[in-house]
Amino acid sequence: MSTTVVEDATLTAADRCDRCGAQAYVRVTLPAGELLFCAHHGKEHADKLKQVALEIHDESARLS
Repeated sequence: MSTTVVEDATLTAADRCDRCGAQAYVRVTLPAGELLFCAHHGKEHADKLKQVALEIHDESARLS
């Protein structure tokens, strides 16, 4: 499965990580829906997410 990495749909402070509740910087679109992750959890699960995601929107570069 090919994964598209998107850079144009901005996440806001209201978007929260589905894992821990921190501000989300990664949006993952899956066949069954969407998940949001903070930079930490997005990075932690990146390898698996790339295998199953239809699209990954990663704004974690905003932190550096």
